[in-house]
Amino acid sequence: MHHYVTLRAAAVPALTALILAALPMTSAQAATVPVNTGFESDGTGTATPTGWSTYSAAGHHSASFTEAGGHSGSYRLSHWSASAYKVETYQALTGLTDGSYTLSARVRSGGAQNAAYIALRNCGGGEQRTNLPPTPDGRWIRLVTSVKVTGGKCTVSLNSDAGAGGWANFDDITFTRGATGLTVKGGDLSTLAKNEAYGATYRYANGNTGDAVTILRSAGMNYVRLKVWVNPADGYNTKKQVLATAARAKAQGMKLLVDFHYSDSWADPGKQIKPAAWASHGYEALKKDVYDHTYDVLSALKAQGTTADMVQIGNELNSGMLLPEGSTSQWPQLAGLLTSGAQAAKAVSSSTQVALHLAEGGDNAGTRWWFDRAVTHKVPFDVIALSYYSYWHGALSGLQANLDDVSGRYGKPVLVAETAYAHTLANADSLENNVARSDQLAAGYPATAAGQAANLRDVLNVVEAVPGGRGLGVVYWEPAWTAVTGSGWDPADPSSGNAWENQALFGYDGRVLPAAGWFAHR
Repeated sequence: MHHYVTLRAAAVPALTALILAALPMTSAQAATVPVNTGFESDGTGTATPTGWSTYSAAGHHSASFTEAGGHSGSYRLSHWSASAYKVETYQALTGLTDGSYTLSARVRSGGAQNAAYIALRNCGGGEQRTNLPPTPDGRWIRLVTSVKVTGGKCTVSLNSDAGAGGWANFDDITFTRGATGLTVKGGDLSTLAKNEAYGATYRYANGNTGDAVTILRSAGMNYVRLKVWVNPADGYNTKKQVLATAARAKAQGMKLLVDFHYSDSWADPGKQIKPAAWASHGYEALKKDVYDHTYDVLSALKAQGTTADMVQIGNELNSGMLLPEGSTSQWPQLAGLLTSGAQAAKAVSSSTQVALHLAEGGDNAGTRWWFDRAVTHKVPFDVIALSYYSYWHGALSGLQANLDDVSGRYGKPVLVAETAYAHTLANADSLENNVARSDQLAAGYPATAAGQAANLRDVLNVVEAVPGGRGLGVVYWEPAWTAVTGSGWDPADPSSGNAWENQALFGYDGRVLPAAGWFAHR
């Protein structure tokens, strides 16, 4: 299952061990369900809210208190002190029926703590926790964490270990039967074959060399995404290359997401250029092109025993695909092209899930606009896929609001099909990176190995918290695209560089970075 017990880039605070051994400063009577979950019973300034207990490792009892400004009611629990502090606010539950349980909470945080998290402990096994993300926009985030209870008891725990002025808010606590988790914990390895051909090497954290797919699989990655171009200049991302990498992934027990760009090069909201072979084709011919190309690639994958588990019919389709015929200004034609691709995928394998993919995961209005029209035009799809890069697409609260809304509005699971973050601002080749300056970074996440890990961790946490279990998972974009001469971004220019190497999940020494380990905690 989960979860959050360790992060390689930061030590678990000694607070946990102290909590397990020490008596609370103030103790509440145990119950079978948590009480005063909205902190509404006591007004402001209460250090130990009704039904809760407070423990402080070094006399910081007053760092936990209620105050006005709740998420859904009038009050909230806050952790704050003018001096450094460690504090836990908790409820010990007894008389539980053994089985899986999920803790949910609304949270906010200044993001400067040594540790801040919600947790379930003393439940019959290891502690399960979810860390609070920084919320510089002041909006609340919903988090979840799950545990399997054995022995009929479990402790709901809200924790902060912070320096002077560090703060966290908690509200709307729930503790319910059932577990959460993510099905897709993936990485896009589209450029791996080209990188290897030009001499890239990959290492485990201990420095031993290994196969990149194997290293990522051992870190917890269970899905591989591969893009398909029709006839690219460099011969990569073709059917032949996809078949070869798919075989490697499936041999590791991983699942496969095939991302059809319907282009000879990059397709995204700013460019959806028809393949050269289809350049003169009109709408009806393009529908056949889409069907035939999709069927050809997917049937070849099936024939070699590596059937695609999911496909994207198009990539970042905000403006449409195969322009101008498939523009969003001509929705009936765009719908026809998308439907043609979806029908081809299902003709090869009815169990293959069809995803439709947009950029700008924090843009709820744009996502609604696009999918409302897809539904109106009866485009068949199984999954809503969104790209989310926190330095481009806004705060995590916006991503959560969008995922929550569209998963319920359309009754479909949601997937963050692309995300990434920088582990350094240093450059490893001659091409300036897409994220190269500190003013480009997302607030609360430095461009360090620990900052990259925290960013991926928090994106995973937000997707896991989508109601109804409709948060399908997360795919990290190009974790193995390190800087090697010849493996640049432009398939038509062998001298082009890589603007992404500082967002890979392998460092400049080739070693896998701590962020990859968060896949194992789901």
